[in-house]
Amino acid sequence: MAMLDAAVVLIILFGSSAIGLFIRPLLSERHRSREVVEFVQLVVAMLTTFAALVLGLLTSSVKASFDAVGNDIKGLATQLIQLDRSLREWGTETQPTRELLRTYTAAVIATTWTREQKPLGNYYPTQVLTGAGSSLESPTLGDMLTRIELDVRQLEPHDAMHRRLLTTCIAQFERLMETRWKLVEETPNSISGPFYVVLVFWLVIVFGSFGLTAPRNALSYTAIGLGGVSITSAMFVILELDTPFSGLFTVSSQPLRDALAHLSQ
Repeated sequence: MAMLDAAVVLIILFGSSAIGLFIRPLLSERHRSREVVEFVQLVVAMLTTFAALVLGLLTSSVKASFDAVGNDIKGLATQLIQLDRSLREWGTETQPTRELLRTYTAAVIATTWTREQKPLGNYYPTQVLTGAGSSLESPTLGDMLTRIELDVRQLEPHDAMHRRLLTTCIAQFERLMETRWKLVEETPNSISGPFYVVLVFWLVIVFGSFGLTAPRNALSYTAIGLGGVSITSAMFVILELDTPFSGLFTVSSQPLRDALAHLSQ
């Protein structure tokens, strides 16, 4: 999707430059005077500065969001390991809950990183209903967590140590759920559609002015082409980073795979 969007923008920019090249011979001499050209270049320089600032801010924003998702995945993996460790310390009574926690972790990996190798085994669902959100918000995975929560809260401590351990398990599960919902909220695209359209409109004006003022030779056309490719490649990266679980740039699944290895011991 990001590749298609970037390609469409590139075609639009090249089209605006071509329109500028076509219109230039039709202008009267007074519209092609040195003063007019310098004034147009001044306005274009202003728009170019605005567009560069916006692209820089967008890149910084989506990169920060991408890194935040990666850190939350690491946090989720850590919380899964901690909860499993506490359940293991409780005793054999929590073995079914630990198995369900392991199933949940494997299902998250298989349904979120669909292009990567799935965890070994067939003990987890590989297709889950996601509705309008991400796979992390799947009702199937949500039901697993609900069953885990019920199992944890139904544990009956027999001594002081188990009472403290129950309090720890509940707190760990609540932190895990908090991180999960944080990931669900961070996953949707954060780039505003109207804002994106305005940015493209600025770039159309800039490239149209290139067509109006550029010398008619191969070097000028090459420079316009390279400029268009450079701009759209930056926009492609921005759009890719804005979808951290799909596309060319994805958040690493390794933290959860490491967690699954611990849960399988």
